[in-house]
Amino acid sequence: MKGRLHYFLVVSYEVLTGIVFSMPRYRLCNTFKSFFLRLVGARVGRDVVFYPGVWIMTGRNLTIGDNVDFAKDVLMTTDGGVTIGDRTLIGYRTQILSRNHVIPPAGERIFNSGHEEKPVSIGSDVWIGANCLILPGIVIGNGAVVAGGAVVTRDIPENSIAGGVPARIISQRKG
Repeated sequence: MKGRLHYFLVVSYEVLTGIVFSMPRYRLCNTFKSFFLRLVGARVGRDVVFYPGVWIMTGRNLTIGDNVDFAKDVLMTTDGGVTIGDRTLIGYRTQILSRNHVIPPAGERIFNSGHEEKPVSIGSDVWIGANCLILPGIVIGNGAVVAGGAVVTRDIPENSIAGGVPARIISQRKG
């Protein structure tokens, strides 16, 4: 019985999240989306924009600064901890993962192997292009740019421009 109740609650929360984040990016709707995240324990700054289709699960251990923009279909897992600084742009269909499956030893079942959680930290004034994948445990420094389609497997220093699979430093922002 306990397993069925847990399953029902998880699926119900997913349905509710889907409904909330399917709303358009009108200011009032974004205010409601921020309020919803605060209800589940997130800290959300001012003037955060969530395009329709953003998927944030579960919202716990999430801190979002002011003037952050989540483009359409961004997916984020937050149980491992995600911090996003002020004035950060996150491109279409980007995935920010703070939780991942554990790879079990050979011969053991993958399905029941459990999860590993590591915090993700994204600085202020960061631009993450479309279709990026940011893996658990990554730090992206202030002022960094991550080119579209990059798979970030290592930290990106401040004011660096990174891209590729896996992402590597391409150049530095001029200032």
